[in-house]
Amino acid sequence: MKGTKPHLIVDNSGVKRAPAAPSWLSDEAKAEWRRVVPVLVQRQILTVADLGGLENYCIAIGLVRQMEAKIQIEGAVIDSGNGARKNPAVAIQADAINRARLLAAELGLTPVSRSRPSIRTEEDNGDSDLGF
Repeated sequence: MKGTKPHLIVDNSGVKRAPAAPSWLSDEAKAEWRRVVPVLVQRQILTVADLGGLENYCIAIGLVRQMEAKIQIEGAVIDSGNGARKNPAVAIQADAINRARLLAAELGLTPVSRSRPSIRTEEDNGDSDLGF
């Protein structure tokens, strides 16, 4: 990439208090909201712009839990009348797990995402030990 890098500005519009879970979320999604939002607020990394992604993350986790309950009752393999086949809940759950994993990384909810260096602040002069 040629030229100078753009100066990144930190979004200081952080959420100061844990907002209530949206009423339209499932019970499982609301439980996940109540579990992770206080942590994100405490770490001061949750902004208003992140709330949509957070909602999607909670929906995905809620769906994972709903499908797991269905699989626990019906089993991973069901009789369709024409023989055994995979329970559709297994594929739905797998898709939701992947979405939740990706969104968790974006929100800083995974060990790897927490270990990444944060965006420098405006007060940071940009100097580093690497000479950049």
